[in-house]
Amino acid sequence: MSPTEASGLVDRRSAHDVDATVARVTELLRAKGATLFAVVDHGGEAARVGLSMRPTKLLIFGSPSAGTPLMLAAPGIAIDLPLKILVWEDAAGTTWLTTNSPAYLRDRHGLAEPLTAALGAADAIAEAAARP
Repeated sequence: MSPTEASGLVDRRSAHDVDATVARVTELLRAKGATLFAVVDHGGEAARVGLSMRPTKLLIFGSPSAGTPLMLAAPGIAIDLPLKILVWEDAAGTTWLTTNSPAYLRDRHGLAEPLTAALGAADAIAEAAARP
C-alpha cells in the first residue's frame, strides 16, 4: 500500500498528458452512462489570478441510481459523492489520476459490502483511462 493509499487515496500513473487523460475519462464516463457534473480546472483558475500551478483538473461525476442507495444507507457519504477523479501533473511532467479508495469510503461510512460496488466506478474508470 502506498502512503496515499493509507490515507484513502489511490494514485495511478497515466500514459497520457493531463488533457488527453481528461478526454479519456470523459469518454469512458459517457460510455458508461454516468453524468459528468463538473470539471474544475484548478491550474486554469490559478493562472486566472496570476498564480502558477501545474495542470490539475478535478472531474466530478456520478449516477443517481448508484449514489442514492448509498446515501440512503449512510447519509454522511454525501460528503464524498458524487465521485471524483483528480488528473494532475507532477514536477517531472508525469500525469497521475487520483481517486478515493473504495475500501476507505466503505470503512469511513460503515457501508455494508453489497452496497460498495458503486464506489469502485472511479477506480475502474481511472485505471482504464491511464492505459496506453
